[in-house]
Amino acid sequence: MRIEALHDDFGAKITGIDLALPLAPHQIESLNAAIDEYSVLLFPEQNMSDEAQMALTKSFGEPEESHIAFGRTGEKVYIGTVGNVIDDKKKRGESDPQTRALKGNNLWHSDSSFRLVPSYISILHAYEVPAEGGETEFVSQRAAYRRLDAAKQTAINDLHVLHDYVFSRTKTAPVDDNHAASLPPVEQKLVRTNPSNGIRNYYVGSHARSIVGWSGIESRHLIDELNNFATKPKNRWSHSWQPGDTIFWDNRCVLHRGTGYDADRFRRNMRQTRVRGTGITLQE
Repeated sequence: MRIEALHDDFGAKITGIDLALPLAPHQIESLNAAIDEYSVLLFPEQNMSDEAQMALTKSFGEPEESHIAFGRTGEKVYIGTVGNVIDDKKKRGESDPQTRALKGNNLWHSDSSFRLVPSYISILHAYEVPAEGGETEFVSQRAAYRRLDAAKQTAINDLHVLHDYVFSRTKTAPVDDNHAASLPPVEQKLVRTNPSNGIRNYYVGSHARSIVGWSGIESRHLIDELNNFATKPKNRWSHSWQPGDTIFWDNRCVLHRGTGYDADRFRRNMRQTRVRGTGITLQE
């Protein structure tokens, strides 16, 4: 494998590996180490399929079921479409309810931070991409924590924060009643530590609703301050997708967001899986 850094804070492009083939133990070990070091990994020109992506996902841990399908119907689905494609001929436009619901992904977030056991990594593969727009942006909450002064770090180190999917997503579209009932707010550590290298990061994003034990006004002031500090334009890496791109990102320490595209004009077909974390953050 060949590794090329993408940003001063995080990210690497990796070539010389075929993710659609079964990975050897030493390759999995190397990729886990790269995730710990770089947080976001880009693999261009991958010849992926749903079957290969599911096998790849299982190489890194337990696949995480979609909270949307499970919340609405109780069905466990482990791979889903990020985009507007229905089949080879049909797509959803801007007015479609599912298109509107997916606009919640344009808010800075960490996947599944609203679950008791949040995600380890997300794996996203591009099949069709719009000619304009549709980029994904990433920032490192690890680098943001490092940039805080020592007093601020000490002030937030022992705090806990409630993450709430309904609080976040109702900003862009209604949430199905069954889905909402399946995802009550959960308490997470505000500052997490990578178990492999001991590096700390804070853990907020759009799902972060309030600080446990604080008033709403005080909570929002701190959470908004931390989110804004992490997502300054100079700290972002923006990826313009090409068909065949596969990206891993570490949900423990990275925030990401979509930038939007015109669903009336363009097709977007990307497939996503996630690997469940190893435990609740309060026990880290």
